[in-house]
Amino acid sequence: MPLPTISRLFRSALRTQLVSVANVTTKPAKHTVTAGEQVIAMTALFVAILGPSGWVLAHLEDYKKKE
Repeated sequence: MPLPTISRLFRSALRTQLVSVANVTTKPAKHTVTAGEQVIAMTALFVAILGPSGWVLAHLEDYKKKE
């Protein structure tokens, strides 16, 4: 390929594309989340994510045994 063709390819690839911005409007929350609800939600999230991985790490030696 000649150099000008490659140059045009790079120029067109590196040219920034304009993306339209979405019209997002914010409103106040219809229902406020209390601190207790936040604590319950975060606890459930951490247990769901860290519980299984912690169990696997606690039983790692059992997995290593060949029986």
